[in-house]
Amino acid sequence: MVTVPEQARREAQRLREEILRHDYLYYVLDTPEVPDSEYDRLYRELQQLEAEYPSLVAPDSPTQRVGGQAAREFSSITHRQPMLSLNNAFAEEEAAAFDRRVREALGTDMVEYAVEPKFDGLAISLVYEHGLLVQAATRGDGYTGEDVTANIRTIRAIPMRLFDDVAPPLLEVRGEVLMLKEDFFALNRQQDALGEKLFANPRNAAAGSLRQLDPRITARRPLSFFAYGMGAAEGIPAFATHGTMMDYFAERHLPVAKERAVVRGLQGLLDYYQRIGSVRPALPYDIDGVVYKVNNLRQQQELGFVSRAPRFAIAHKFPAEEALTQIEAIDVQVGRTGAITPVARLKPVFVGGVTVTNATLHNQDEIDRKDIRVGDTVCVRRAGDVIPEVVRVLPERRQPGSRPYHLLETIGHVCPVCGSHVVRQEDEAVARCTGGLYCPAQRKQAILHFASRRAMDIEGLGDKLVEQLVDSGLVRHLPDLYRLDLDILANLERMGEKSARNLLDALEKSRDTSLARFIYGLGIRNVGEATARDLARHFGTIEALAAATSDQLQAVPDVGPIVAESILQFFGEQHNRDIIRILCTPSPEGGAGIVFQQAAVSAAPQVLAGKTFVLTGTLPTLSRDQAKAMIESAGGKVSGSVSRKTDYVVAGEEAGSKLDKARELGIPLLDEANLMGLLQ
Repeated sequence: MVTVPEQARREAQRLREEILRHDYLYYVLDTPEVPDSEYDRLYRELQQLEAEYPSLVAPDSPTQRVGGQAAREFSSITHRQPMLSLNNAFAEEEAAAFDRRVREALGTDMVEYAVEPKFDGLAISLVYEHGLLVQAATRGDGYTGEDVTANIRTIRAIPMRLFDDVAPPLLEVRGEVLMLKEDFFALNRQQDALGEKLFANPRNAAAGSLRQLDPRITARRPLSFFAYGMGAAEGIPAFATHGTMMDYFAERHLPVAKERAVVRGLQGLLDYYQRIGSVRPALPYDIDGVVYKVNNLRQQQELGFVSRAPRFAIAHKFPAEEALTQIEAIDVQVGRTGAITPVARLKPVFVGGVTVTNATLHNQDEIDRKDIRVGDTVCVRRAGDVIPEVVRVLPERRQPGSRPYHLLETIGHVCPVCGSHVVRQEDEAVARCTGGLYCPAQRKQAILHFASRRAMDIEGLGDKLVEQLVDSGLVRHLPDLYRLDLDILANLERMGEKSARNLLDALEKSRDTSLARFIYGLGIRNVGEATARDLARHFGTIEALAAATSDQLQAVPDVGPIVAESILQFFGEQHNRDIIRILCTPSPEGGAGIVFQQAAVSAAPQVLAGKTFVLTGTLPTLSRDQAKAMIESAGGKVSGSVSRKTDYVVAGEEAGSKLDKARELGIPLLDEANLMGLLQ
């Protein structure tokens, strides 16, 4: 046997303690002190020491979290004390009845309660002997559970040795193994990428991961743990309350819920229930209610147990968030940007506290992935105020003769609101209506974009006013804006004569604009400000742009097949061409009278032609818009991000990450004076 030098023994102990401390900081407190590379270095050093001196390998070593062969089956473990379930309350009246029973049994008018979230996971018993984790078991039937010790050791949030100078001979910790929401979504993305089965919810993912016969599989699953109670124990302090017992756990690096609290009386219980319910969607883990426990441990013993549940505790459950129902039909909705969204019309079902009759199906890809069909029995989920969605289909209940659903075929590639063509581009999951200026579903968004500062710059035409104008029927299409008069506007809510005059002045001013602003204001998909300017400079008139072919469009800088296709689809709709014609027809002839200024850029020296600039920080005398206009008038292009294609970065005070990126790529930096020098 190789003799272990004392120095190696001390170094191994130091590394073990350091790694366990970092595990606690990272997995329990979420406050890591070192980068992953430093953690990995410590871990490798410990592995090397243990490989060189095998007798250094200890049961609580971080290197022993995953090891051994896969089990053929889980052996049974009899719990030292039964792991009993809690009775449930589903309404305030039942919570009030629980409080009344407790007060009457204790002969007091007011009771102090320990309250905490009810985790939606898998109940576990952890047994520590002299501070060392020696056994872990599932609840099972409450009296006998499955031995999952090897798998529990892989969960880094669970200490393999208690942080305690004088550990008790025996401590049985009761708690919940679960999967955080963020980890659940990441796991399902990984499963999807591998073509493997997706998990229905975090609870199923946690249970399935913990009950793997091979602990190496469990080790790859991101499981967490929270302690909530105690079973058998020897040599521990005489706790007065449940709260002090939880503090004891936390001091020994056992994870406990941050949301736990101590309240008084029924009102305290109900207030906590409401508070946790309101933050429930934002919690990092799923819960299905809250737990009320009499805080005083002596009073808990006095109350005792009834059947298989304690008298001193109860679970106040939230309304169910998943339920089974049937899809009666699939309709489509048209969003304000033209997105076509399939919506399931459901047989009414009570879920998440409300009666649900509709659920979003997102898009055709999601329908195909879940194989959703009319008539299917489905599981519907609702979380907080989130729109209900179909979680999964129950194919075993599918009716014979059902057919797959194809959105575009069902609607005939035609918008159900305005009759315009519906298209789905290759790089998008969403199908869209192409009748942007005409489609009533897109009307408000189209008007707001048309009036925005970088488009037609119609000051005073904001969300609330557009809503009033559209909802009242005063504005159906963009040309109607230029038919508004003082009497109509002044009588609108929150307007008044002065505001009405200001808006009419802004509308009048907007009649004289540039072709680039007008093109941008049309809201053509994938056509931003820079592309609009390039199109205006290249074609010169709106008529020439409307008549352009795909090849002609792609001759414009930065216009590729996708942008060209968006432009062709937009001008391919007669509705859109009609609205543009009316906008550009003189007022005496019944149009809006919009005219385009001659572009001044053609007269300016194009000294920056072909150069791409990025602006960052605050310049001494120029605003960002002024600097941008000057660069563009000299033929340059202004981009929002730094890349290897960037020629110059103009940096002012408080420049941020763009400046760092420019330095990293070696891109020339300019201040305002340098920029003015280039322009001159």
